[in-house]
Amino acid sequence: MVDKKSNITENSKKTGGRSGRKKYALTSLKLEPGVKLAKRLELGIPPNRLFTTALTHPSYVFENPQFGKENNQRLEFLGDAILDFVVAEYLYLSYPDRPEGELTKMRAAVVNETTLARKAHEIELGQELLLGKGELVSGGRERPSILADAWEAVIGAIYLQYGFQEARRVILELLKPSIDEVAKGNYGDYKTVLQEKAQREEKEVSYQILLEEGPDHNKCFTAGVFIEGDLKGKGMGRTKKEAEQHAAKQVLDRWGSENDD
Repeated sequence: MVDKKSNITENSKKTGGRSGRKKYALTSLKLEPGVKLAKRLELGIPPNRLFTTALTHPSYVFENPQFGKENNQRLEFLGDAILDFVVAEYLYLSYPDRPEGELTKMRAAVVNETTLARKAHEIELGQELLLGKGELVSGGRERPSILADAWEAVIGAIYLQYGFQEARRVILELLKPSIDEVAKGNYGDYKTVLQEKAQREEKEVSYQILLEEGPDHNKCFTAGVFIEGDLKGKGMGRTKKEAEQHAAKQVLDRWGSENDD
């Protein structure tokens, strides 16, 4: 096993000899976007600035060419392939009786923009994105397409910096709950599943749009789901239907603990 502290010392010798100079370099890496994210994912301090690249949206590079940064699209390409493989391998090994067609459907229900964006939101990935001013003012940190793409790019960066096993660990830790839901037959229509559960207990379910933000071309809706008139969950989405699905999903996640009596 490599001693991380001794490794830092070796790097210090290679980069310049004086401890002051090494201290400056290490501090600058600690301030890079992605360091907090790496910590939340139980990874060590990124050894280079690849995590920053994974969080750099093309709009930032376009508006700030003087910084010479690379955007995250190449890492997104790599991370997409790794995600597909890891989820496919897990499904193949975990569900030996499922036919190819069903495994394909299961993977598609997990590796998609909606699910990846939700997982990115859970780990607060959006707060560390480097975005152009236009994307910032139009709510880019919450936009599902940007979050999903950045999450794939982060997976690519994890693979290159920490290896396949760590990339696999992070992917499955975040996606396994979604895989378990899909394995039960819940392919994303959470409103129908919630309605069926509520009907079995003779409870009434209704939805209401609580908040509508953003310009017409980039709306963001917040929906609330009510059971017997009580607000039980909220969800956000680019459409009213998507927001309602996310709200229903939140209620379903809590259903077992709140309805066992």
